[in-house]
Amino acid sequence: MAKVISKNVKSYDEAELIGMFNLNRLVGNTGHPLMAEWVNIPVENLSPFERELFDEILFDAQKNIVGWQEEDLKMKFISFVLRLGHLRDTKLFNTYFEKTVSATIEGHFLKTKTDFMVAKGILNIPQKPYFHFQEWKPYKKPVGDSMGQLLEAFLIAQHLNADNVPLYGCEVIGKQWNFVIFEQRNYCTSKSYDSTESDDLLKIISILRKFKSLLELRLLD
Repeated sequence: MAKVISKNVKSYDEAELIGMFNLNRLVGNTGHPLMAEWVNIPVENLSPFERELFDEILFDAQKNIVGWQEEDLKMKFISFVLRLGHLRDTKLFNTYFEKTVSATIEGHFLKTKTDFMVAKGILNIPQKPYFHFQEWKPYKKPVGDSMGQLLEAFLIAQHLNADNVPLYGCEVIGKQWNFVIFEQRNYCTSKSYDSTESDDLLKIISILRKFKSLLELRLLD
């Protein structure tokens, strides 16, 4: 969960960040060309082993997700979805959990902890983020503005990367998944996908795999 790191660091909500950085908010699977390219794709086939794992985690989520706390959601479900989505360490990039990122942008100090990050890096040190997976908040009593926290991570990554390459990410609150594109000062949020529905979960996995393809073919240096 992205969170305030110390008493001296303010956590901004979505509306505040829009005003502070003149962000342009877009919505929908066709709200931005990069979003349309990313999510408007056919679902991919699963191998027999993948299908068995898929069925197990889907059943667990349908039965138990309303009672899961953040760590339950992460360890019992999201970690397996990431694996089925092919987001794991390669020779070209690494995956990181709960890494703090910070930067001063236009006089505003931003600092947040990302739940999951795909980035170029050396061992445990991320150097160039491409994807932020933010806010796997529990279904009941989520705390904080999840989109605001994700936007902070995007703004920090954009500042640190300094290359105008678009950033990708996802916001998860309980069973609901929303994919997000961040380019220049525009951000676009996809429709919501219900991870307890079989068709939607297959779509989520396919979208994660599509990101990996885009990363390897276009985004990496």
